[in-house]
Amino acid sequence: MSEPMAFGLASALAFAYMPFIKMAGMPLISYRMWPGAIVKAMHKRLGIAMERKTFGSAAEGMDALDAQLDAGRAVGLQTCIYWLPYVPEQFRFHFNVHNLIVYGREGDDYLVSDPLFETVTRCARPALAKARFAKGAMEAKGLMYYPVRSVPEVDYRKLIPKVIRANYRNMMQPVMPMIGIKGIRFLARNIVKLEKGKDANLSLYLTHIVRMQEEIGSGGAGFRFLYASFLQEAARLLDNNDSLANASMHLTEAGDEWRRFALLATKMCRGRAPMSGAELSAQLNLIADTEAAMWKSLKGFAA
Repeated sequence: MSEPMAFGLASALAFAYMPFIKMAGMPLISYRMWPGAIVKAMHKRLGIAMERKTFGSAAEGMDALDAQLDAGRAVGLQTCIYWLPYVPEQFRFHFNVHNLIVYGREGDDYLVSDPLFETVTRCARPALAKARFAKGAMEAKGLMYYPVRSVPEVDYRKLIPKVIRANYRNMMQPVMPMIGIKGIRFLARNIVKLEKGKDANLSLYLTHIVRMQEEIGSGGAGFRFLYASFLQEAARLLDNNDSLANASMHLTEAGDEWRRFALLATKMCRGRAPMSGAELSAQLNLIADTEAAMWKSLKGFAA
């Protein structure tokens, strides 16, 4: 199964602007469902039996990890990215929901497949223990997870419409106005509000938005491209479905517009373009319009 197909089957495309949840004093902004929700959705929809465990101490958690690795299992871990020594310093920050896979060990070195990197890497036992049991918001408490039953045959014809319906609801019929298409427009209004209030932190605020989008991994544009690839693959599986193929192209356009927003905001923060909340707001509303039109085009398919 491809990564885009897994992402799509988890109905993982999202947008959330959560000013009441802070990261380094700034609001949480996410462009996809949180990792735990993606993993759980895949378990449920594919019928995968997964074991999930947390621990009261680092020693207990590391011993349990060793036991599963010695049994030949690859193990998923939730960690704090700040304490992973193979991550370059400029990318480290206190974030306790970074997921990675450990697939083996050699002495006190663990063999790691981390989604941030193109190739596999290693992590020493003390550092991995510290990363797994870091304190603070959303602490993992050593969370590890692994499959205990193989994946049954996937009925894509039945599953694809179901997961598109679920993602449609998340984006077009959110439970809160800070989520989905409404959330993008909410963020657009807030940028204008901050500028009108002459907020001295506006530049820092915009830098945070771009960092969440392009650097940290919540992937504003990137996950739009990923879901577009899912729609493209789904179209082929469903007899070259035109609605899905066209939606894929429109969502790719939305991804391009997210990149343009990031570039525009960065230029303004660096003084290479005049600061204009109205211009940034207009760009975000264009993104919202593009994504909304894409989802509306799938309303009949996802009905």
